[in-house]
This record gives sequence, structure tokens and C-alpha cells, in this order.
Amino acid sequence: MIREKLKVSTQTLQWKCVESRVDSKRLYYGRFIMSPLMKGQADTIGIAMRRILLGEIEGTCITRAKSEKIPHEYSTIIGIQESIHEILMNLKEVVLRSNLYGTRDASICFKGPGYVTAQDIILPPSVEVIDNTQHIANLTEPINLCIELEIDRKRGYRIKTLNNIQDGSYTIDAVFMPVRNANHSIHSYVNGNEKQEILVLEIWTNGSLTPKEALYEASRNLIDLFIPFLHAEEENLNFENNQHKITLPLFTFHDRLHFL
Repeated sequence: MIREKLKVSTQTLQWKCVESRVDSKRLYYGRFIMSPLMKGQADTIGIAMRRILLGEIEGTCITRAKSEKIPHEYSTIIGIQESIHEILMNLKEVVLRSNLYGTRDASICFKGPGYVTAQDIILPPSVEVIDNTQHIANLTEPINLCIELEIDRKRGYRIKTLNNIQDGSYTIDAVFMPVRNANHSIHSYVNGNEKQEILVLEIWTNGSLTPKEALYEASRNLIDLFIPFLHAEEENLNFENNQHKITLPLFTFHDRLHFL
């Protein structure tokens, strides 16, 4: 019995991709399992990985559009079927893949008539469009549509600020989240006299990252968060020394009531 317990506890944890598919250019799916885990570990890892996948993975978006011919965001231009607001919403839906850091410039310069799609965006070398068919505008007359764009790479959401009407520059709501959704489930089983668990993690992405790449990025980010604890030295944790003591704010009884 002792040998069996020792054998189970020394098994190496392993990730494995059990399903991978491409539903569309902007929807990738992957299912992964991790085992063997002790009771309770699967939930701990699953919750942490889901939070990192949905909140810490960086993505690339168009964040600003500029055109001197645009009087205001809700205006219309003769020869363009969509309003400026609709064009900005279409630009928000463009999915990009890049490894850039900082803001980069891009542009659209199209002569109508014809359909303007994501394929017509002139991008810097480090950026690529995932779905070239993404619709942007329909030019019904032989006019020129020239728009200057800004591209940025960040994480989470960025809500647009007040537009600067003077220079025709408009910020665009940005969703820097390549992972559309992530779920985890737990399957328990008995191995000898021990109850063990298998963690199942499902990941959906927008195509700018594969689920496997997203899992790698999430794992690396999670490890990076704990590196400072691994490098902490014992002398830096000596709270008996006055110079290392931390002064905590004092709370009155009235202050405590706000936390209840």
C-alpha cells in the first residue's frame, strides 16, 4: 500500500491537447487536459488559468481613425453607404495579429466605387489581418476614401474617450482580448487508494492566437507573477528588523463599519 501511494505521488503532471479545430477565420477552439492532480488542485489551476486567459493575454487592435473630411462621428459622406459611426464600428471588428510594442500607424486609401474590406488596410510589416473579408465600407461613387489609423497592443478593454473634432481624429473602443471564452471542468477518479482529478480546459480565440498559443502565454504570465516570491531572500523577510517593518494604516471602529 505504501509503494502504491509513493508511485502515484511521483507521477509527472502533463498537459495534452485532445481536440483542436478551426470553426472560422475568427473562431478557433482547443480542449486540453492536465493530469494527474490531487484533490482540489484542478479547481485551483483552472480558476487561475481562466482569469489569466481572459484578462492578461495581450491583443492588437485599431484604436484611432483620422480623416480631415469627417465633420463629426455621426455624419455621412456622399458616395459612401455607411455613416462614419458605422465605419468606426466596422474597424473595431478587424482582428489583427502582431508582436509589436507601442503604437504603429496604418492607413486606408481606396478609390470607389467598390467595397472596402480589411484587405485594403495598409499595415506595418509586423502586423497582419486575420480575416481579409471583414467589411469596412461600400463606396457607391468614384470618390476617394483616405483614413489614417493607429494600431496598439495592450490587454483588456479600452473605452474610447471624447473625440477631438478639430483634427478629425476619433478613438475606437478596443477589445485587446484574443481569447473569447475559456471554461474549465474537473473529472475525478480513484487511483488505488487515492482520489485524483483531471483538469479539462476549453479555449476559444478570435484567430489572432491559437488556443495552444494562448495557453502558453497564460502559463508564462502566471509563472511571471510568482517569480518575485521565488527570488525573495530570507534577510529581506526579516520583519524583526525595524527597517523592514511595514507600517499599516490605522482603522477606527467607524472605518470598519464600511467593510461590513
